[in-house]
Amino acid sequence: MNFRALLCAVLFLSGCSGLKFDDSYQSVGQDSRVQFIVLHYTSSDLPRSLYLLTEKEVSSHYLIAEQPATIYRLVDENRRAWHAGHSQWNGRTWLNSSSIGIEMVNQGYTDTAQGRVWQAWSPEQVDALVLLLKDIMQRHGLTADHIVGHSDIAPQRKVDPGPAFPWQRLAEEGLIRWPEPQAVATHLAVFTEQTPSISWFQQQLAQVGYAVPEHGDLDEATRNVLAAFQMKYRPELYDGEPDAQTAAMLLALTTQMSR
Repeated sequence: MNFRALLCAVLFLSGCSGLKFDDSYQSVGQDSRVQFIVLHYTSSDLPRSLYLLTEKEVSSHYLIAEQPATIYRLVDENRRAWHAGHSQWNGRTWLNSSSIGIEMVNQGYTDTAQGRVWQAWSPEQVDALVLLLKDIMQRHGLTADHIVGHSDIAPQRKVDPGPAFPWQRLAEEGLIRWPEPQAVATHLAVFTEQTPSISWFQQQLAQVGYAVPEHGDLDEATRNVLAAFQMKYRPELYDGEPDAQTAAMLLALTTQMSR
């Protein structure tokens, strides 16, 4: 092998082809490949979470411990992590390719004789999450419509980050939308007299971004989506029932989104 061939072989093996690029022109028509940030809990402690997210096929871009609230960067944001699975939001599917996944160390829930008990979230951990979300959103040009939970994008099979997760804190930080209380009260006065049809609920949920059937029947899939919405915006009751308060919160939210 002559010197030129040897040099080319070395450059190839090092991941460099030897090509030179002129970067003096940049297209206006471009944006980040990252369209969503998906929040999860790990259902395990820190050592096992690190093991599962680094040694097994499942992965996430970030893992946030409880105390101290260390932020582990496990996958570069330019690469795809395997955290979302079969998923859909706002018409987009298989969100691994278009999202950043953030796992948070939290056991999730324990089923007891008295019912399901959800683990409280560490304030320090949530503070770290808020800072991380603001940083990611700024760098990728994301807005309050782009942060979702695993239960939002996969309501038929996932419940994380769960009803104990402080979504309203994220809303107070301007990171997600939240139904305006005055609007909810106004709509509730109307819907208390007559609850909307199942088709109406399905249409409103789809407008928020959920993948939901739109056939007008209150089937299990629709109940699961309703429960996912309630778990996020009304965590004290997430039974999947299409009641007046859920309708009021939905309309307040979709009206806000359409402005």
